This record gives sequence, C-alpha cells and structure tokens, in this order.
Amino acid sequence: MAINLEKGQRINLQKDNGSKLQNICVGINWGAIEKKGLFGIGGSKEAVDLDASCALFNGSKQLEEVVYFGNLKSKNGAVKHSGDDLTGDMGGDDGLDNEVITLDLSQLSPSTEYAAFVLNSFRGHDFGKIPFASIRIYEGTPKRVNEVFAKYDIANGANFAGHVSMVMGVFYKRNGEWKFNAIGEPTKDKKLEETVKTVMQQYL
Repeated sequence: MAINLEKGQRINLQKDNGSKLQNICVGINWGAIEKKGLFGIGGSKEAVDLDASCALFNGSKQLEEVVYFGNLKSKNGAVKHSGDDLTGDMGGDDGLDNEVITLDLSQLSPSTEYAAFVLNSFRGHDFGKIPFASIRIYEGTPKRVNEVFAKYDIANGANFAGHVSMVMGVFYKRNGEWKFNAIGEPTKDKKLEETVKTVMQQYL
C-alpha cells in the first residue's frame, strides 16, 4: 500500500493482500525556534509547544471524546497519546516524532464513526516559523513505521504560514469500512476547542 497522499485525497484502508489496516500512528516532528543575538552574535532557542489531538465523533456528528495532552487515552484504550512535548527538538532535528497518537480502529466503540486529527500551536507560534515542522500518518507503532500514507511539510508549506491551527485528516466509517480523508488544511482557530468545532462544522 505505497500511498503518499496529497491533501484532499481519500483512500480505503485496505492493504495489497486484502487485509484491513488497523493500527494507525500520527507523528508530529518539530524544532525550537532559533533567536539570533544582537548583531548576529550568540543567540538562544525558544521552546515551541505543538499539540496533536484526536477527536472522536458518532454517526450524528456529535463529539464523544477528545484525546489530547490533558487526556492521554480514550476510555476504551483505542486512542493513545504519547504525552505533551513542551519544547520541540532543542538541538536540531533528531529524526524522531515529538508527539505520536496511536489509533487502533478495531478497538473503537461501535458508535464511533469519525476520528479527526488536529494540530494546534499552544503558545501561538506561527506554523511557518517553526523549524522542520512536519506530520506523517502511517501504519505501524510509535517505534516502527511500516508504511507512510500521508505527509505534510508544515514548515515549508506556504498555506500554513500565519496559522496556529490545522486539521490533519479524518478517518471515517462508511458501510462498516474505514476510510481516510487527507485534509491538511490550516484554520483560523486559536484554541483546540475552536478547531474541534471547525471539524464538526466543515469536515465530517
């Protein structure tokens, strides 16, 4: 299932051998902002706090639960958050995701029909100014990447500059089958609660 999605594409979560993809990871990688010193001498690093979250909705598009830095696991354990990274990589890109949310589609409540992933800049840092900020959505575990099927280069994507919130993508169930919509769109929201409301109104 070698798929690298562009935003707006939709896919069935079926592998080449016919089996269904079950274990999803959404990984966010970013760095601290370099602040240059006076006359370019010296400098410092400014910590950046990006927050990945997963909002679960039922078939009536009503919010069931949000997994985020303040609620690291859904009630049934289907969605798990690796924990809040408050700084980003302080010493340059280490190649590892700073925050990872895992989703086991087989463990979701039967009532859940949408799992939406969003990203917010907690301290209001502009996405366009955050070094090597990127997202990958893949099959595997936090320690093993089997197949990446959506990537977003936030740091270098012109449409993300000037924004502090975005909708990454939505997994949705149709006729008992899970599919994925790679949205990759910034929003005008400032807070997680606002972004979740935007998802409910525009992307389900």
